[in-house]
Amino acid sequence: MLNNIEPKALWDHFSALNAIPRASKKEAQIIQFMLDFGASLQLQTTKDAVGNVIIKKPATIGMEARPTLVLQSHLDMVHQKNADTQFDFATQGIDMFIDGDWVRARGTTLGADNGIGVATIMALLSSTEIQHPAIEALFTIDEETGMTGAMGLEAGVLNGNILLNLDTEDDRELCIGCAGGIDVSGVGKYTAEAVPGNWKTYTLTVNGLTGGHSGMDIHLGRANANKLMTRTLKEIQKTIAFRLVKFDGGSLRNAIPREAVAVIAIPASESNILANIINRLAGIFKIENLLTDPQLLLSLKEAEETSHCLPAAFTKNLIGALYTIPNGIYRMTPGIDGLVQSSNNLARVLVQNETYEIHCLCRSSVDSEKLDLAEMIVSALEFLNGETQTKGEYPGWAPLPNSAIVKMMQHQYEEMFNEKPHVNAVHAGLECGILGINYPQMQMISFGPNIRGAHSPDECVQISSVQKFWKYFLEVIANIKEA
Repeated sequence: MLNNIEPKALWDHFSALNAIPRASKKEAQIIQFMLDFGASLQLQTTKDAVGNVIIKKPATIGMEARPTLVLQSHLDMVHQKNADTQFDFATQGIDMFIDGDWVRARGTTLGADNGIGVATIMALLSSTEIQHPAIEALFTIDEETGMTGAMGLEAGVLNGNILLNLDTEDDRELCIGCAGGIDVSGVGKYTAEAVPGNWKTYTLTVNGLTGGHSGMDIHLGRANANKLMTRTLKEIQKTIAFRLVKFDGGSLRNAIPREAVAVIAIPASESNILANIINRLAGIFKIENLLTDPQLLLSLKEAEETSHCLPAAFTKNLIGALYTIPNGIYRMTPGIDGLVQSSNNLARVLVQNETYEIHCLCRSSVDSEKLDLAEMIVSALEFLNGETQTKGEYPGWAPLPNSAIVKMMQHQYEEMFNEKPHVNAVHAGLECGILGINYPQMQMISFGPNIRGAHSPDECVQISSVQKFWKYFLEVIANIKEA
């Protein structure tokens, strides 16, 4: 389907990548693919201790005196699909199709984040015609679930002093800074109790939400299915002494939850009251989220009878904890219009079979505020008397707007497109901040084509934007002269 799109080499490599499963922490196949790719070009190709792949290509004739350039993208992709999509990420390649000026996937994430960046670097490495300085291509692993690849890259592996990260999702932007993050979780157990006699079981479903990237899209105000389900349970609790049987919402730490399911048991005599509550809330949710989540649905249906449920006290404490956990924007950045400073995503809730787990991802460009927000969530989770944990902390990336690479790329963009690029920082995790720990002298900048709906089955990449990005990328490569 993508064979006739330009630049052909880039799209061919992207198609090859999307034929290979590459979930975070399950990258063995894609790592081997990249090792074989480098070897097939007879380029120096290595794998470091954590699994990052480094491919080095000498400068073309006449470019030997230019500074060595590091090109970096991550190999893993978010594996997420719609609930009604039959797809096995472990065995199937992404099913892509062209929709006008966009490439999409049928019912799953597309992998343009960060497959387009990887494919761009591969196209340069495999070319025998493009003029370029010495290249160090760094393909990191596990960016989406902890950035352990970037964290594990040792000092001294790279020699270049300029790094181009190809993981930005708007072709008008030059990204020079990002937020740091930390994972907060609560896990534990409870002792189930028998469902009282003459009770009925119902399934509540929140679905049809827009979802998206929990950093890049958090400012858009999109609904979180876990929070809506918690709000629903809280509202039912005011009128009906129900018992929770199961709660299953969200999936990935860095994706805004699109769907949540809860199973509850109630006295049979309260069935009409429950239906009225759900109908009323469905209308309220629809109005509140009409612009951000127009397909949102809250539904109710009878379920198979169940014998056990959560104790009443634990049900109350669980709903209280989930209701208390902050979600979405916590604080905007003072002095910078439109930039989120701190946020939280209530990413995953799973309560069943006498165990519970709750996972959040906090982000902030201010480390102290990030840790304070994490502590706030821990405080809410402690009411469940389970185990709370904070882990996977990674730093932000401090902007250097006057660095030589930023000035050069601004000028190049203005000359090519007759407009100024948006030079900014983003409320998302990029690997640049982590890489800068072991390479503090390295100048870094991130850019890329238009990608929309990353981390969700709505993910798509714009064909004309990829063409614009490729043209700009080649000009940047050709014109970098000093570090």
